Amino acid sequence: MRIHYLEIVTREVEAVCAAYSAANGVEFGPPDARLGQARTAELHGGGLVGVRAPLHEAEEPVTRPYWLVDDIEAALAEAVARGGVVAHPAMEIPEHGIFAIYFHGGIQNGLWQLSKA
Repeated sequence: MRIHYLEIVTREVEAVCAAYSAANGVEFGPPDARLGQARTAELHGGGLVGVRAPLHEAEEPVTRPYWLVDDIEAALAEAVARGGVVAHPAMEIPEHGIFAIYFHGGIQNGLWQLSKA
């Protein structure tokens, strides 16, 4: 298992980025519109951590891992077959890949498939 994208949703983006930078010696880039204005930094071993503000008033702060998978449709179908509920169907983000979100056991989970070049 490998986390490809770790999404942190918070109302205190700059403070969280500063704390992570200080603790881990990383630098966050500018907001990326394709990732909901998340500021991102590289994870050791590959992938990204993104810190962004809620996209709408009802969105609560959350930490959501996006697990790297080879076939997002099959992985999402398996999650649903085992009791997960789709919160966001698979959708492509240009230059990043395809993501989906499902809820299971009170936890928000993400799946990520790299774009085929």
